[in-house]
Amino acid sequence: MKQFAKMAIPYAIWAAVMIAIPMLMILLYAITESGNGVVTLKFTLDNFIYFLTDPALLRVLMTSFKIAIYTTILCILIGYPAAYFMSKLNEKYRTTVLLLITLPTWINMLVRTYAWMGMLQVDGLFAQILGMLGIGDVQLIGTEGAVIFVMVYNFLPFMILQIYTSLSKMDKSYLEAASDLGANKVQSFWRVTFPLSLPGVISGITLVFLPAASTFQISQLIGQGSVPMIGNLIESFFLKTGDWNKGSAISLIMAVIIMFSMYLAKKVDKDPSTRGRI
Repeated sequence: MKQFAKMAIPYAIWAAVMIAIPMLMILLYAITESGNGVVTLKFTLDNFIYFLTDPALLRVLMTSFKIAIYTTILCILIGYPAAYFMSKLNEKYRTTVLLLITLPTWINMLVRTYAWMGMLQVDGLFAQILGMLGIGDVQLIGTEGAVIFVMVYNFLPFMILQIYTSLSKMDKSYLEAASDLGANKVQSFWRVTFPLSLPGVISGITLVFLPAASTFQISQLIGQGSVPMIGNLIESFFLKTGDWNKGSAISLIMAVIIMFSMYLAKKVDKDPSTRGRI
């Protein structure tokens, strides 16, 4: 036991330096007055009040959650059938399909986003395809639809992999039992397969919704400044206006919202023994 404790010391030091100390600094900046990048130790809650009472900032927050919700819903609608299809494939083909789905994630997300920015431009590939179809000029870049589209592209593999993992690990004897009890394929899916796959769905929601709500690269590049999100707001306070105190306060508010969302996801994910009852 002592040997394992000693082995954990380097990780504890790393966690303290890279996680605990930065979080403590953010907390101090959030609850103190502005001091040009220096912690003043003059405590105040004005930084939180500023964010929670400014209509423009609250609209940015609502836009962030709206886009994140749409992205998550689309990822579920696309990802669940894809994961279900993969779980039914022969092992030989399943590996190939899994490789094709994960292949885009091998490329940095920023590089992928730049690629989509080029294709969604006024004279880009998508505009040319729409022109050939006779639809005419359609504004793609700089719209919420384009931001959601690129977010779905970037985060969809995480949803598929989580659901696929739950489906592939599911005990097939449950389906055999459902068939013996007279359930058809549709009934077996809704009363056995889907409930047992809910842990994967919830994990996928967590991996999609949280980064979608806090991202700033996609909204900045694809939104072209017309679709500001909370991540862009935090970046602006830290890097442009230099107001680290307000930026830290908004970061803490987002951290609380994210932790609360994870708590709700855990509450929804009920005891596995209660799932799949016929």
